[in-house]
Amino acid sequence: MSKFIIGKDRNQTEFFCMEQLIDSNNIARTIYLFVDGLSLKDMGFKTDFIENCRPAYHPADLLKLYLYGYLNRTRSSRQLEKECTRNLEIIFPIKFHSTLHIN
Repeated sequence: MSKFIIGKDRNQTEFFCMEQLIDSNNIARTIYLFVDGLSLKDMGFKTDFIENCRPAYHPADLLKLYLYGYLNRTRSSRQLEKECTRNLEIIFPIKFHSTLHIN
């Protein structure tokens, strides 16, 4: 028997639900619901793209990212890109885009 508390194995695969990781009153949920309720096309966002080019990120996902950055004083695109890989509050609304970078 070990005399120390043993943590979980880092190589162990686990299933989890993002809905359970983010509190129900978290600002990320508010941003998610707010932006999904908007009619982006009516507000002037470009929603039609050329078929033979690289697919663009959805304007709603970019708006969620910008709003989250604004509310948390993260305005640099490089800082936002870093947050997309490590911060669950922003990974949740942008649907796991881990390499999101905006020029």
